Amino acid sequence: MYFSTAFDGKRLRGLPLSKTLLCVACVIILVINGVFLIRNLDDLRSANALQAQTARVSDELQYLNLLVTDAESGLRGYFLSGSEVNLGALREAPQQIDNQLRALSVLLADSPSQTRNLAQLRSLVQKKLGLMHQSLEVYRQGGLVDIVAISAAADARGEMDEIRLQVVIMTREQNELLAARTAAFYEQSRRTVLSGVGINAAAILVILLFYNLVQRSFGLRLEAERALQQTNDSLEAIVAERTEQLSVLSRHLIRVSEEEKSRLARELHDEMGANLTAIGMDMSSVSERLKGSHPELVTMLGRARRTLVDTVQLKRRIIENLRPSLLDNMGLSAALQSYCADYARVTALDCDALIDHEADAAGPMQAIALFRVTQEALNNIAKYAKARSVIVNLTREPDGWDLEITDDGIGIPPDAMAKSKSHGLLGMRERALLLGGTLSVTRGVNNVGTCVRAWLPKAAPGGEGAASAPSIAPGLETTTPPPGLPGTASSGLSAKPPANPMVAGESPINAPHP
Repeated sequence: MYFSTAFDGKRLRGLPLSKTLLCVACVIILVINGVFLIRNLDDLRSANALQAQTARVSDELQYLNLLVTDAESGLRGYFLSGSEVNLGALREAPQQIDNQLRALSVLLADSPSQTRNLAQLRSLVQKKLGLMHQSLEVYRQGGLVDIVAISAAADARGEMDEIRLQVVIMTREQNELLAARTAAFYEQSRRTVLSGVGINAAAILVILLFYNLVQRSFGLRLEAERALQQTNDSLEAIVAERTEQLSVLSRHLIRVSEEEKSRLARELHDEMGANLTAIGMDMSSVSERLKGSHPELVTMLGRARRTLVDTVQLKRRIIENLRPSLLDNMGLSAALQSYCADYARVTALDCDALIDHEADAAGPMQAIALFRVTQEALNNIAKYAKARSVIVNLTREPDGWDLEITDDGIGIPPDAMAKSKSHGLLGMRERALLLGGTLSVTRGVNNVGTCVRAWLPKAAPGGEGAASAPSIAPGLETTTPPPGLPGTASSGLSAKPPANPMVAGESPINAPHP
């Protein structure tokens, strides 16, 4: 299966028409439900206002009746005691009663029948107040005897009964109005509830349709995810298989590369060494014969012999670059000790090599990997670190080898391993990974300098760790140098370290050092 995120030029389709219509239906239902809720809220507010108005009208009527009753009671008290204090209610009654009537006229303005009842109540109250003021004048002129005579001749309680009756009539009409509007509100609420039930039923239906669509979409999504997961699993299996094949191929290429370098170094050592030795012997013989007759030719031959000596030294450096002879002849410990000593001499850095005495127990693949990692790390330090001292520490662990190279230079940025051009760092890491190990590059102790740490297991993955590249046997370069050809010592390639360890790496570290 092939997945692609490339745009094919076709316009993306929107939602299906059914889902769009369901969305529109949901919106319409919600809007209608909101309108009904607002109307129901307005009706409830109106009912509450009417109830509050009815209660207030009843209170105002009762208070008006109380004002008239208090005025009459005060007047009777004055008649019996003659104290002016009892006339306080009568004197304040007109103003208070007028205020109550104005308040009632405002509350009952929307009811014509109640307005007429209020006008009749007003006339009755004013009439009652007038009679009370007349009785007061009669009392002041004739005394209590005239008041008793007037009371015996007329029914003084008739006006109060009419006032109470009018208050009861108005209260009853207000309650009837409240009951009528409450019934209307109940009917409206009933219709609203029925409408709400219908809207809820429609909403439930839409939700069920949505649930059906979502369930179908979810099922399709699960099927797609299951197919994608199966495809990813197969791809991961393929990638794992290809990765394992590439790892095996990479280890094979590294082994073949080391074997080829060893073979090439041996051929250079044997063939070129023999040829250079023969050329030196012939040049010495010719020089002896021409010493007396052609001194100028002897001088030219001397220059040629010096060039030959330089060529022999160049051959030795090339051989050491291809394959360190000490690693094959003396072991990993001697190779690292010698390389670090030459590195310190050439770079003028303080390089301490702390090598475990069991370092020579490392297999050929591990040994060359540890040597190459050390070689590239030291080259990197010399080029970019600006360090003054370096420590190379190789220890044998129960399950492998632990190599740590630290310096006191300028340090390494955190993203150094992520840079695509950090070929040296990436090369060291890949060499460690191909042998089943790890490599990390971090800041040094107290955030000073750089620490390169590599760990390799005892054996390479796939059982290829025991493969060994052919070594250069010691003592191959034993041809006696001709007279006048220094530097072709008979101690073999391992007798002299490389002249320039900075060029002895497998490949240069092109990435800038942190």
